Amino acid sequence: MLALAAAAMWGIIPIALKGMLTLLDPMTTTFFRLSLSAAILTPILVVTKQLPNRVKYLSPRLTLRLVATGLLVAGNYGFFCFGLEKTTPEAAEVMIQIAPMLLLLAGLWIFKEPFSKAQWCGFGGFVCGLLLFFNHHWVDLFVALNAYGLGMLLVAMSGLCWAGYAISQKFLLREFNPQETMLAFYWVGSLALLPLCDFSPLREFGLWQFALLLSCGVITLLAYSCFAESLVHIEASRASALIALSPLLTVAIMQGIPLWGLPAEPLGWLSLLGALMVVVGSITTAIAVKAS
Repeated sequence: MLALAAAAMWGIIPIALKGMLTLLDPMTTTFFRLSLSAAILTPILVVTKQLPNRVKYLSPRLTLRLVATGLLVAGNYGFFCFGLEKTTPEAAEVMIQIAPMLLLLAGLWIFKEPFSKAQWCGFGGFVCGLLLFFNHHWVDLFVALNAYGLGMLLVAMSGLCWAGYAISQKFLLREFNPQETMLAFYWVGSLALLPLCDFSPLREFGLWQFALLLSCGVITLLAYSCFAESLVHIEASRASALIALSPLLTVAIMQGIPLWGLPAEPLGWLSLLGALMVVVGSITTAIAVKAS
């Protein structure tokens, strides 16, 4: 349920971010996602006394790992925003699904998680689904590498950062609870991006714009908290597969409800079939019988 909740929120966040990117540049948007999450989470954890391992923040070895992982989280957020700026929410959300798949594959070798033939079939369906979804953009992706292709490359880099974060997070959870790690990641990312931000557009913000900005931070906090907690209870491969449900929500909203004049991805039946195959392929990896 925690992983599914994270999937739902990750399905909504590209749409909110696309709206935010009409108001702020990607770097400043990413800074606010991280800093708002940090500002909300810090007092909650202090008041509820959910920092039992805070003394471990002073360990040089663990601090270095927390900082490195925090930079991966910032890279994940930042590359995604830069890619989203050049594409559409649906395309970005489908492409970012390579992130949980990379984590799934990492589970084979790093976490020694079992993998069955049925799960390999699911992975094959996932790859075919990606190719079908982007069938009308093959030239952009593989030949021209124009703005759309560059955007997809940036989103793929975001996925690579996310997979690195999730792998490191799995090890850090042996020393910290999930909220302690996310608190460190948010502060590290915020401090790293602060010198690169442009706050001048905030002078023109009204109530609606500030509400949208706040929602990006709140959704970010809830989604990553749910995912981090889910890794405590289930295998990394199962959690990553469930996360792949998020594109369905993004596609449904963008194709069915016109929002803020945001451009929707022109999807034909092959692209819709591809999106479905991405999700079905991912679910197969989660529910297929594990190899002994």
